[in-house]
Amino acid sequence: MRVLIVEDEQRLARSLAAGLTAEGFAVDVVHNGTDGLHRATEGCYDLVILDIMLPGLNGYRVCAALRAAGNETPVLMLTAKDGEYDEAEGLDTGADDYLTKPFSYVVLLARVRALLRRRSLSGASPRIRAGDLEIERTSRRVSRGGREVALTAKEYAVLEQLATRAGEIVSKAEILEHSWDFAYDGDPNIVEVYVSVLRRKLGPGLIHTVRGAGYRLAP
Repeated sequence: MRVLIVEDEQRLARSLAAGLTAEGFAVDVVHNGTDGLHRATEGCYDLVILDIMLPGLNGYRVCAALRAAGNETPVLMLTAKDGEYDEAEGLDTGADDYLTKPFSYVVLLARVRALLRRRSLSGASPRIRAGDLEIERTSRRVSRGGREVALTAKEYAVLEQLATRAGEIVSKAEILEHSWDFAYDGDPNIVEVYVSVLRRKLGPGLIHTVRGAGYRLAP
């Protein structure tokens, strides 16, 4: 899952990004509303964590602009304000949930998972099946032929991208975009490493290399 954090408190933004990255999310961070709106519009995100008090455009205006453009990405608003009017205004602009600072990271993570689960249940199936491979998206449990397979967060992210598009060719660039943040400038061959590990853990005949194009998971 790919998450955009729009937060001008850089220490908080770094902390949230580190925590979500450790949970297996690909996380991008920007620090003002103008950049946040541009990134949310141009990128492909599963969730936006959006502060209200931002330089440039505030969070209300960013969220309203996204909804006016037909962007239905779930938005979790953060604010230091506290009051029913502020919450109502945030939800009226199209936000999906609201969290007042200071907050517990555990609570934020629970809200993030709840929003993603709600989106999954309303759109994509919470369960992916491809042959004898089964993925439970809400719990991130993976099994093949009835045997549960333990994966790291990043291994799961790569597999989920391939399984979601089972039968299609998925390029290295697409896997990188889905599973790593936009600032990643390391070796793109890191994808090969993770695919190799997945093949070893899941067994043969599942992930095929399409030379010069990418990878395809057997449907």
